[in-house]
Amino acid sequence: MPAKSKANAKFMAPITPDTVLGDVVGNKPMPRTEIVKKLWAYIKKNNLQDKKNRRMINADEKLGKFFAPKKQVSMFDLAKLIGKHAK
Repeated sequence: MPAKSKANAKFMAPITPDTVLGDVVGNKPMPRTEIVKKLWAYIKKNNLQDKKNRRMINADEKLGKFFAPKKQVSMFDLAKLIGKHAK
């Protein structure tokens, strides 16, 4: 059982968003799961899911910097982008 909790602890370890991601989710360190949750809240609040293909997310001004150079990314690209914009 300890092995499982260790892996989970790493996953839940706070990471710090850079200024680009921080504009969307805030600048204080938080677990990756919390960053994903806040990103989705922002995407839904601003109606940024593509109307035809719900898996695609359209960039607004803030997400444009996060997605750069793309204007639209798949929901599956979010994890990779978070990795790029948080340490």
